[in-house]
Amino acid sequence: MTTQDRWLLPEGIEELLPPAARRLERLRRELLDLYARWGYELVIPPLIEFLESLLTGAGDDLELQTFKLTDQLSGRMMGVRADMTPQVARMDAHLIKRPGPTRLCYMGLVLRTRVDGFGGSRSPYQAGVELYGHRGHESDLEVLTLMLETLAVAGVNEVHLDLGHVAIFRELVRLAGLDREREALLFEALQRQALPEIRQYLAAWALPVPNTDLLLALAELNGGTEVLDEAELRLADAGRGVGEALATLRRLVTALRQQWPELPIHVDLAELRGYHYHTGVVFAAYVPGQGQAVAQGGRYDEIGQVFGRARPATGFSTDLATLLLLGSTPTTSGSGIYAPSLADAALDQRVAELRAQGERVIRALPGADVEPRDLGCDRVLVRREQAWIVIPLAEAVA
Repeated sequence: MTTQDRWLLPEGIEELLPPAARRLERLRRELLDLYARWGYELVIPPLIEFLESLLTGAGDDLELQTFKLTDQLSGRMMGVRADMTPQVARMDAHLIKRPGPTRLCYMGLVLRTRVDGFGGSRSPYQAGVELYGHRGHESDLEVLTLMLETLAVAGVNEVHLDLGHVAIFRELVRLAGLDREREALLFEALQRQALPEIRQYLAAWALPVPNTDLLLALAELNGGTEVLDEAELRLADAGRGVGEALATLRRLVTALRQQWPELPIHVDLAELRGYHYHTGVVFAAYVPGQGQAVAQGGRYDEIGQVFGRARPATGFSTDLATLLLLGSTPTTSGSGIYAPSLADAALDQRVAELRAQGERVIRALPGADVEPRDLGCDRVLVRREQAWIVIPLAEAVA
């Protein structure tokens, strides 16, 4: 690396400068306050931990995204977190150990080996909530609603919601008796919406006609909420598990319509995001013009089993940097007070009082020729009749 290149960052690694860093911090605080009002407690997982714990229950996708290194103290493999959800699950199951529902939230940087998501970042600032200990659709609704509230706080408008349920695909695969290889082929084709390819697979496998019809229906059942009516007809013979999944989706849609009557909702029963990780409802929020979800989540029951305590769970996550780019949160205008550099006890006391009141006060430094306006100050401290008072910058200049 040449001297001129030493300032370069790795591809997909970003830094935030003023005022963007201040906007992100303000959004972080607003969201933490929002989550606290809903009863979610903040946890701070470690940046790095042993690999087998970090990847538990997360599937192959997360392993490919995780930077790995050897711990020089123990000789064991460690990983830098690429997603905080498994870490929070470990904390709930192994450390917190509450008997009833537990609500946790988290925020912090994660690191990924590859670009994944909006903006081409490998170091998103992940924020999310997890609700453990409840299996009903009510907890899914709570988390889903909190995701929408998060986007509203960030000023992300024109949100479109996608809903799915991975248990439907799992049940149809089980009924058809597909082995893992065929399940993987069908799964991959469904993700690409490759209907001709799906038909070729099903014809080649010579499945019973009822099973073929059910799997074909799954590939075609996507659209508005009216898809649920069609699904109840076309999947009527798929068994109790599928019926319960459809009923859960209908309850969620009904409840969301009451709270968010204008929210565009798209139902896709072949949406299998996080298939090897999620177990039930999956959801994602999109905005026009962006192909990647800006927030996503779903149900992932029993994840704590490997930590000695199986727990139902549901949650969502998002990237605060993405929300800043897409949201309409205002940039803070210049507001501050410029104070002279005089050695004066009364001035020191006045500056301390103003800072205690929440004001931004910048003291001048001897020999530094800086305009107060360049420091974001719109007022100045001046001495009038033995007292230090604040006046507008324009008045001081005049």
